[in-house]
Amino acid sequence: MIITMIRLVTLGTFAALLASPAYSAGGGGGGGGGGSDAYGSTYSTPPSATQPAYPKRSGTKAGQKAKKPNNQSSIGDPAFAAGYRVAYDTIYDRNDYTAAIAQLKSLGQDDHPNVANLIGYSYRKLGDYEQSQLWYERALKADPNHVLTWQYYGLWQLERGNREQALYHLGRIASICGTDCEEYRSLAAALDKPIGTALVY
Repeated sequence: MIITMIRLVTLGTFAALLASPAYSAGGGGGGGGGGSDAYGSTYSTPPSATQPAYPKRSGTKAGQKAKKPNNQSSIGDPAFAAGYRVAYDTIYDRNDYTAAIAQLKSLGQDDHPNVANLIGYSYRKLGDYEQSQLWYERALKADPNHVLTWQYYGLWQLERGNREQALYHLGRIASICGTDCEEYRSLAAALDKPIGTALVY
């Protein structure tokens, strides 16, 4: 259920970003402002058939992410978005993390925080914590406000027994999106579990 919740949060974030006025007016993601996306491209049209709309998540407040569109980095190029979606589905629908890593790397955008975060997530699910850490840090270097990376990296910290670091990550999430966002609630719930409890995220 938690994996489904995380999946819905991620999809909802992209839907909110693609539908946000900042996106259609040329606003970018990644914690900055301005008239371009993470690639420096500007957009003047709203999402269309060439720009996939991701499903809205259920069970959360509508527009929760739309209020702060700069918390996540946007995906603007239709070919990139389509390739990312294939890799995303490979992770969350098929749990084929090795194939997803190859798909994500083939996009040629390893420094895009969404890509680096999912590569880190995939390595974590494969048990390769060293590679996972490198990719999470790469995502945060590209976008220090990438809230989903702070959440996933916080779970990484818990799995490694680094509770104090996970609490730090929780604090970073709170400073970015508050304590009511799904990323905060998910990591807080994991922190509330007794030490030694197996996490399923």
